[in-house]
Amino acid sequence: MKIDYKLNDIVIMKKQHPCGTNKWQIIRVGTDIKIKCLNCNRTIMLPRVEFNKKIKKVVEDEKKVK
Repeated sequence: MKIDYKLNDIVIMKKQHPCGTNKWQIIRVGTDIKIKCLNCNRTIMLPRVEFNKKIKKVVEDEKKVK
């Protein structure tokens, strides 16, 4: 299953963050993916392969966010 995502997309991850949400914003795309929690603003960086395993779906794309 191929999920398309771009910079500034809002994504839902399979596991919940300790702050209580599973919604994240993509803030860097490359070999690694950097995402920011929308609840507590914590940022993490994941290798693309690991990110692809942990992503559930894209909720909003960048056109809707702006």
